[in-house]
Amino acid sequence: MSPAKKWTGCLFVAPFLVVFVAMLVVPLAYAAYLSLYKDQLIGGTVFAGLDNYVRALTDARLMDGVWRMTRFFLTQVPIMLGLALFFALALDSGVLRLVRLFRLGIYVPYAVPSVVAALMWGYIYGPSFGPLAQLADKLGISSPNLLSGDFALGSLANVVTWEYTGYNMIILYAALRAVPPSLYEAAAVDGAGAWRTAWSVKIPAIRSALLLTVIFSLIGSFQLFNEPQLLQRLAPNVIDSSYTPNLYAYSLAFTSQEVNYAAAVSFLIGLVIVIASYTVQLATNRRSKP
Repeated sequence: MSPAKKWTGCLFVAPFLVVFVAMLVVPLAYAAYLSLYKDQLIGGTVFAGLDNYVRALTDARLMDGVWRMTRFFLTQVPIMLGLALFFALALDSGVLRLVRLFRLGIYVPYAVPSVVAALMWGYIYGPSFGPLAQLADKLGISSPNLLSGDFALGSLANVVTWEYTGYNMIILYAALRAVPPSLYEAAAVDGAGAWRTAWSVKIPAIRSALLLTVIFSLIGSFQLFNEPQLLQRLAPNVIDSSYTPNLYAYSLAFTSQEVNYAAAVSFLIGLVIVIASYTVQLATNRRSKP
């Protein structure tokens, strides 16, 4: 390859590298630097080494948030991906009419900004002013407080499921459309029906797309911020500043002004996401091997 062609390729890649370094590498490096220091009343900012990380690992509020999001992931994600897979298979079956309208209707919630979605569902959940509460009042029955301690996590999971089912459906549907028709023809020759074809041919064929949606959902679960942050105003005694790890890091940095400790917490959250994502991918690869 001539030097001119090499430089041409570098010029094409350069804009991405500049943005990548400026928006990701530099902020990460600066956050890592901040996490190694701490502010003291006497002495100002001093080098702390790994003290902030040790503090984070023994922080009960952070550990409660991580455990809460683990339960959130284990319950919400299977329901959301199950619905997304069902809708994708239904669209791919060729049985439904008005497929484009049906696909658009499921995808539209993802196009709604998460802030707007949280405000909308917060109004629906409202214990005194929401439509569910008003309906229960007209019927003369007491409506459950969907933002109480027993229901808050499930209500939050409902919001996220409503938002992202369509997004995951599009990924799975695109993967289904890429499956070679010859596989379906071979299944039909073997006498497989629609359900058998879906279970034995379609789902195994899109295993990589399913893994991708699981990893995306895992990352999203531990980065959950907008929805709990807005619903917190309706249930401040239940959804506190440490309800999710990401919300806790934000509160530490911008409310408590503990920027150094917040940086360490953010790095630990990232480490949890990396380890969990790798574990999911490793477990999936082992199951796929004969």
